[in-house]
Amino acid sequence: MALLDDFNDEPADLAVQRLRACNAAPRFAAEVAAGRPYPDVDTLVARAEAVTRALPWDDVAIALAAHPRIGDRVDGASAEAESSRREQRSMDTADDAVRAQLVEGNKAYEDRFDHVFLIRASGRSPDEMLSELRRRLAHDEETERAEVTEQLAQITALRVKELVS
Repeated sequence: MALLDDFNDEPADLAVQRLRACNAAPRFAAEVAAGRPYPDVDTLVARAEAVTRALPWDDVAIALAAHPRIGDRVDGASAEAESSRREQRSMDTADDAVRAQLVEGNKAYEDRFDHVFLIRASGRSPDEMLSELRRRLAHDEETERAEVTEQLAQITALRVKELVS
């Protein structure tokens, strides 16, 4: 509970900065920080998910720009880079064929939807992510935007929980 207490008590600008490492959409960080103090981690995580699910597409697009492609090796020491490496850890076991198919699939997805393929990688195997990428290539834009927003909410929830746990 000490990390949650610290988060609740820190200056608003610091809370916003830390939340932006969980979700780069400016509206997200401001709205979640404004809801402090949170009585427990679950309430904070639920609020983070709700705010993310309610973001307009322009804000979701800003958040997407901070996410690497599935299968890309992420460099850097930022909180975002560290989270991406941890979340995509299963890619370390991907064979060359799956990696090549993900590269091709990412390109096809970006050509179709004009943004990075976003999926909660944590807890998924490379084969599962490839299967999901292929499934989602068949979506229309509206359906895919809803799925992207949901995936962003799930990723954000995991990162916010890590932030205060």
